[in-house]
Amino acid sequence: MGTPEFPDLGKHCTVEDCKQIDFLPFTCDRCRQVFCLEHRSYVKHNCPTADRKDVTVVICPLCAIGVRLNPDEDPNITWETHVNSECDPSNYEKVTKKKKCPVPGCKEVLTFSNRLKCKDCNVDHCLKHRFGTDHNCPGPQKPDVGFPFIGLLNRVRNDVSVPKKAPPTSSSKWATSFLNAASNVRASAEAGMTKLGSEIGQAWQMARDGLGSSSSNGRGETAQMEDCPQCGAKFSSVMTLVEHVEKVHEKKGNQGHVKKVTIDACPKCSRGFQDPVALVEHVERDHGGTSKA
Repeated sequence: MGTPEFPDLGKHCTVEDCKQIDFLPFTCDRCRQVFCLEHRSYVKHNCPTADRKDVTVVICPLCAIGVRLNPDEDPNITWETHVNSECDPSNYEKVTKKKKCPVPGCKEVLTFSNRLKCKDCNVDHCLKHRFGTDHNCPGPQKPDVGFPFIGLLNRVRNDVSVPKKAPPTSSSKWATSFLNAASNVRASAEAGMTKLGSEIGQAWQMARDGLGSSSSNGRGETAQMEDCPQCGAKFSSVMTLVEHVEKVHEKKGNQGHVKKVTIDACPKCSRGFQDPVALVEHVERDHGGTSKA
């Protein structure tokens, strides 16, 4: 066997009737014997372990699940083990029953390439009834028109108000923190509305008292209060001061003792001055006017 240069070259076939030397022998992966080209298959050399790696699966008629048969075990024992452990007859209809088109009168079986889900009702239909008018589609579901924040806040309040004996979980902690945050927002909003209401009331009272018209001069400066020369009362405008003098000091019984005062009003800001010179200086200084005739 072999040659002087390659003494290990080639091997004889294991089959008794062959014994042919083959320089490219085949080794069986089951019985690990050497064979020639003619006897390399399992059938040709009658391999005794040819079925060791074969996979045989039997479909159970009760649950439609494949049961693998073990070559080293009796098939009856394998079957009994499957029936007593994992066989579920309720799975038979799920596996064998084919889904069909839900349209009345249509018997089309829905396959991978013969189904289409409607975007409005989210139901699978065949290609023939894929449009909404063909399968009487009810249309898309109407969204909830209610404000979700109010409903969520009410649910959180109800969950927190009901006492629970179970230990607090992450969901209850989240609900409590959410309720606290909502309460803080509501309290700050109420405080802001109260402050805004008070400011609006003060502005309205000032407008009614006449402060809005004479509170500032032409350059945005705050106007001074006018003092009564008789009683020292303060007034916000010259017109109010004049009315006070006419009503209080001129119409009393002691008019002979009343000192009549002439008050000149500024034509720009209605500020009153007893001295005409002070009025001219005020016009030149605050309104950019001139005292020349």
